[in-house]
Amino acid sequence: MSERRKIWWGDFATTDFQNIDPMETIALLPIAATEQHGPHLGCGTDATIARGMLKTLTPLLPRDLDLRILPIQSVGKSNEHLHAPGTLTIPATVLIDHWIALGQSVARAGIRKLVIVNSHGGNEEVMGIVARELRVTEGMLVAKTSWSRFGKPEGLFSDVENRFGIHGGDAETSLILNFRPEAVDMEKAEDFASTVMRDEEDFALLRATGTHAYAWIASDLNPAGAVGEAAQATIDKGKALAAHQAQGLVTLLNDIRRAPLPGAR
Repeated sequence: MSERRKIWWGDFATTDFQNIDPMETIALLPIAATEQHGPHLGCGTDATIARGMLKTLTPLLPRDLDLRILPIQSVGKSNEHLHAPGTLTIPATVLIDHWIALGQSVARAGIRKLVIVNSHGGNEEVMGIVARELRVTEGMLVAKTSWSRFGKPEGLFSDVENRFGIHGGDAETSLILNFRPEAVDMEKAEDFASTVMRDEEDFALLRATGTHAYAWIASDLNPAGAVGEAAQATIDKGKALAAHQAQGLVTLLNDIRRAPLPGAR
């Protein structure tokens, strides 16, 4: 009988961290959030996406890849959603210290390569600071990414969704329909229009996201706290999107395995 593969950090015994090859072993830190996602999705949406994406990822991993997945960080920086009950948030300064401490623990275990994979936009700035600090203090190779950065299959979503559907829209609702259909109330799903569409008519450069962005809270973009074409969501779209983005992370992990450690270039 073949030996069961270990990939979850908590399944490894302390003796499994002996003789780590720092070039080959990669730690993965999934970060998420618990926050409102409009009237049709639960507050656990981002954490559910993190769990579902990792489940999708697992069978795609090369057999010879030594990946060790840290516990999902289910609460992140979500103060842009504090107007809505049910949102949980941790101050950015506390999160920075917490995630740096996790990275330092990874380094003490002998692992020098770390990937932070995110499923909540509000964590972006925090994970950037954490990644740089771990490079400076621990000499680690730290890559930061988000599932959404791996894009979407061509033609799967409308142009409006691709440009504006950043929170609780067709993409995220389709993912949850795939991962946990009982957590979606499609009777309350709408096409939640974004005020960013108006910005493009009113301003030359100023936007809610991108190169010249203003700070916003979710209700600035839509009073319902969701943005995107949620009413168009389907399980099949969610399945195709999850497979596409999981394969993207596999490609990134293969790059990181081949990449030299800092100072070795």
